[in-house]
Amino acid sequence: MSTGALTAETGKHTGRSPRDKFFVKEPTSQEAIWWHAGNRPITESSFDGLLARAAEFVRTHEVFTQDLFACADPSHRLRVRVVTELAWHSLFARNLFIRPTADDLMGFQPDFTVISLPSVKADPKTDGTRSETFILVNLGRRMVVIGGTQYAGEIKKSIFTALNYLLPAKGVFPMHCSANVDGDGGNEALFFGLSGTGKTTLSADPNRRLIGDDEHGWSESGVFNFEGGCYAKTSRISKQAEPEIFAATESFGTILENVAYDRRTRLPDYDSDAKTENTRAAYPVDLIPNAVLSGTGGHPRNVIFLSADAYGVLPPVARLDDDQIRHYFLAGYTAKVAGTERGVTEPEPIFSTCFASPFLVLPPDTYADMLIDRVHRHDSQVWMLNTGWAGGPYGVGKRMSIAHTRAIVSAVVEGRLRDVSTHEDPIFGLQIPDRVPGVPSEVLDPRGTWPDPEAYDRQARKLKGMFEENAKNIGKGGTGGG
Repeated sequence: MSTGALTAETGKHTGRSPRDKFFVKEPTSQEAIWWHAGNRPITESSFDGLLARAAEFVRTHEVFTQDLFACADPSHRLRVRVVTELAWHSLFARNLFIRPTADDLMGFQPDFTVISLPSVKADPKTDGTRSETFILVNLGRRMVVIGGTQYAGEIKKSIFTALNYLLPAKGVFPMHCSANVDGDGGNEALFFGLSGTGKTTLSADPNRRLIGDDEHGWSESGVFNFEGGCYAKTSRISKQAEPEIFAATESFGTILENVAYDRRTRLPDYDSDAKTENTRAAYPVDLIPNAVLSGTGGHPRNVIFLSADAYGVLPPVARLDDDQIRHYFLAGYTAKVAGTERGVTEPEPIFSTCFASPFLVLPPDTYADMLIDRVHRHDSQVWMLNTGWAGGPYGVGKRMSIAHTRAIVSAVVEGRLRDVSTHEDPIFGLQIPDRVPGVPSEVLDPRGTWPDPEAYDRQARKLKGMFEENAKNIGKGGTGGG
């Protein structure tokens, strides 16, 4: 690009390939893994065969190696070696993981190795894979081998998957969330949410400092970023609405993945989805001016679950009790709106267990128990925010005002709702604050925003039934999204 950023295309794979991800069934981990439709087993012999093919490729071709860190907290740091066929994948890894000093590299021995070779393809008939694409996680060998896909996100998420297995044994809760803190420190907040719920937008608050935008651990010392970079969606971003992220996309060394551009001016076109809607920018976190460069913080005072409810029935904000924390964390809910995909004519629920279903290795209750334990011990309050629709479902109601949502987030993180009186939602049983500074009282009552309250009741009961049905399937692999 003329801005100094590097553009890269990933071919037919413009996102992750979760159905092509396998865990090697081996003695040290097979009893611990949550086996379900999203965590498929593959034999050690199949892994050994594909690893041998990868090793032969490395022996006969030029490849690129980066020695890096995951986990900003030095006491939980993971030494990661990333071997890639593509030079830009090597740069991607350097942008996204934590970059060691020259002294750190002296005698570097990896704790985990990721090998990404798009040219190495599997034969499903002989290798036991679903297709020519494969992501093989061998927890016993501390290794991931990736082939048949150029999508760089597989590299980043393979280590997140590994940390979801390794860290709970060390008493660290791994989380798929963003985190920020006030300017003085000591008032951290976590934001859980699936794509489209506002996780990145709401955590990138100019009045607060960004700890990280995607993956964190919660240890006895506090929260810490797993990464040293950001992998931000760029679809339809603008300099006016997201100035910090936009500036990072124009920086030298940033990778713009599948972003269309004008070949004459070499300027990116963020409004184009010619290649995919999942366009991305990968850049070091220090390009964000208010980032916490240590990647660490204290124990969060507030934990926020974000859901873009396209059914238009969840309240804009609710305080959760213990049972609700577990229920809504395990649900990991948002909704796909009608018209975003062919054949989707009404809102469609998406449930991703713990807001991280594709990356969970252990049974879901393991992670839910860790969250509730930490909330109790550190007096954190947990909230659910609806960043979706009110006054009716998508197509009838209106999207929640971003100004109102920002006012709610500000009130939550500043502690102005901790002692506010609440009233109970009659269908979901959620505790809704009676008042929020800067938000009209009528906005806080979802039923009252509908012109036909009985229609609201029918829609709310319908969604509640979906939650209950999903809850029956958790632990059986009945979850999706992520």
